[in-house]
Amino acid sequence: MKITTYIISVIALIILIFNATKVDFEAPLINDSYTAVVTSLSAGCAILIATLIRVVRKIDRLTKK
Repeated sequence: MKITTYIISVIALIILIFNATKVDFEAPLINDSYTAVVTSLSAGCAILIATLIRVVRKIDRLTKK
């Protein structure tokens, strides 16, 4: 599970960086730029969720000892 969350985080980071280059900062909520903003936001959420899963697993292991 730990490796899976790291893989998900790396893929989401790659997607986030790729889409950040596609955003037109003069009009970020129009056409393809809007799609890039939404996808970047969802990639950030995926990173956050994967990080939370790792933290919860670590806390779970520490409390079982």
